[in-house]
Amino acid sequence: MMSVEPLDELPTAARFSRRAQNYARYRPGYPPALLQLMRAEMGLEPDSVIADIGSGTGILSEMFLRHGNTVYGVEPNSAMRRMAEELLRDYPRFISVAGTAEATTLPAASVDIVTAGQSFHWFDHAQARAEWARILRPGGWVVLVWNIRKRVGSPFLLAYDQLLRRFGTDYEKVEAESSAEGEIQRFFGDEFRAAAFANQQTLDYDGLRGRLLSASYIPLEDDPRFDAMIAELQRTFAEHQENGTVRIEYETRVYYGRIPT
Repeated sequence: MMSVEPLDELPTAARFSRRAQNYARYRPGYPPALLQLMRAEMGLEPDSVIADIGSGTGILSEMFLRHGNTVYGVEPNSAMRRMAEELLRDYPRFISVAGTAEATTLPAASVDIVTAGQSFHWFDHAQARAEWARILRPGGWVVLVWNIRKRVGSPFLLAYDQLLRRFGTDYEKVEAESSAEGEIQRFFGDEFRAAAFANQQTLDYDGLRGRLLSASYIPLEDDPRFDAMIAELQRTFAEHQENGTVRIEYETRVYYGRIPT
């Protein structure tokens, strides 16, 4: 039998190597209100240059590409990076970069805005702050974004959260670290602002299964718990679906500010 390395012991980037396809297909996008906020608060224009750090399969990058921006998608995981290159191949302003938050490889003072969608909690914050200060032009902005799944609010949301608690390897740890405001305040100091927007996904069973398997803390097919987890997912969907779908609700949280460059 193949040995399975525990998820909570895997290097950060490696956690997503076998999840790239599900991540690209089934993770939620970001609401248009985010782009509106950045236009109003940060002076985002189509000619603004963006470094999207931990860009994964390019979900956040694509929002800016559609806006006309040049986007450097900085991603250390090769499987995620290749997926983004394939999905975003029709955007000539997308530049795929094999780099990390702490060592982007980008030139100094080369970007107007640094973004991180669903990824800031994986970084070494002190090293990332120094690197982002290096690559930002004077007056540039840092934008941290998360789609935070609601755990309560409907019987389905509660049942799905219970499934994640039961089968997720380090679910609570990852969730607690995501968008932890203490870490964000230490990163920015007192000079940051916050906003929140409603977001949601409507998924059929295949979509819900893919959404589940995109999470870094969820066992995959070679884990002995996998079959029991999928059986529980099927029961949960059958009990709570309406017209063949369920709805996952999110709060999109945005933290933004400037750091000395």
